[in-house]
Amino acid sequence: MKTNPKWYKWEVLALLWVAYLLNQGDRQVFNSVLPLIRDSLGLTDSSVSLIAVFFNLFYAAMVPLGGWFGDRFSRKWVCTLSILFWSVATMLTGLANGVFLLILTRSVATGGGEAFFGPANYSLLGQYHTDTRARAMSIHQTSYYVGVILAGWLAGYIGDHLGWKYAFYLFGGAGVLWAAVMALRLKDLPRTEAPKTEKPSIWSGFKTVFTTPTALMVTLGFCGFIFVITGYMTWVPTFLQENFGQSGAQAGLHSMLWTYAAAFAGVLLAGTLSDKWAAKDPKKRMLIQGAGLILGAAFLPFMGTAKSLWLLYLCFAGWGFFRAFFDANIYAALYDVTPAHLHASCSSAMIMTGFAVGATAPYVLALIKESTGSLNATFPILGAIWLVCGLACLWVSYRHYNHDHSKLYEND
Repeated sequence: MKTNPKWYKWEVLALLWVAYLLNQGDRQVFNSVLPLIRDSLGLTDSSVSLIAVFFNLFYAAMVPLGGWFGDRFSRKWVCTLSILFWSVATMLTGLANGVFLLILTRSVATGGGEAFFGPANYSLLGQYHTDTRARAMSIHQTSYYVGVILAGWLAGYIGDHLGWKYAFYLFGGAGVLWAAVMALRLKDLPRTEAPKTEKPSIWSGFKTVFTTPTALMVTLGFCGFIFVITGYMTWVPTFLQENFGQSGAQAGLHSMLWTYAAAFAGVLLAGTLSDKWAAKDPKKRMLIQGAGLILGAAFLPFMGTAKSLWLLYLCFAGWGFFRAFFDANIYAALYDVTPAHLHASCSSAMIMTGFAVGATAPYVLALIKESTGSLNATFPILGAIWLVCGLACLWVSYRHYNHDHSKLYEND
């Protein structure tokens, strides 16, 4: 395969952009058709939420293994085979006829397959993009927003007209096709070797992350971030259907469109500013993250009290715009303070911790919903979580970021 070295890094970004779109779209399919699954199988809110809980828990449990694979083997093939595996599992989800099979195909097979993609995906992108890292990762993050908007609307539309099973068939089939494209076009770069040719263990990323204050704070911020995002994405489509009488397609579209259209603009702005400002003062990456969580938190309480759809959509957009400030810098900040040969392992440590915490969100919010009769009371709680995490990010950025960053490069 002949490539132009100057431009190939952008082709890599494009290949991984589509892969991540399918990854996030695949997750949102379940949320968009959740009411249909619940009603067709005669489940309660709390019981159907357990499918999402098991998905996130199994994903979190498998991510360290995915990080270990990403640092030891070909990142191209880890990404490609991961896409193929989870896409086949997604298609099989459409054949499930009960909770056990849904947990098996959705949580175990799909979640396990996706766990291998994230660490290798981000570390491969980070290899190709060094001085353009935050910008590239910001562009990459837009695929998440496009994916959940597309899946939110399309899965809801398919569910309304053909049944929820066909939504899984469509997104799974698209993933199988893209895995073939990845196998043909994606290629690895030589990676930075560990000191004294030491091979990373499955725990190397955890040791590095939990002994580096800045990396630990990125991880704790990620925990709060994922808890709120997971709760929001699982239940807001249902919130719009039950509180505003929207159809599955309408709720799937509007719950994601306003949030992620605004996030699309926010992440590009934040990524550009991050690369520019961090070149002069590295800690500004985490300052941007903290500010994003604090400003995003301000919109959450109003979602539960909004009587007008347009006011609610405005809150969705404001929250989405500022959440992107954290999104844009997650991996750029983590890689600023961790060794290059452990990037996949450190990513997996952060992802596992974040999703282990975030996995509880669908069930916690379901219990609040069942006890209060609506989801309204959950939004102020979610806002408080982000506020605390944002303030902690600001404190750590001033206390530790530049020190951890310079210490890493002194060791190199």
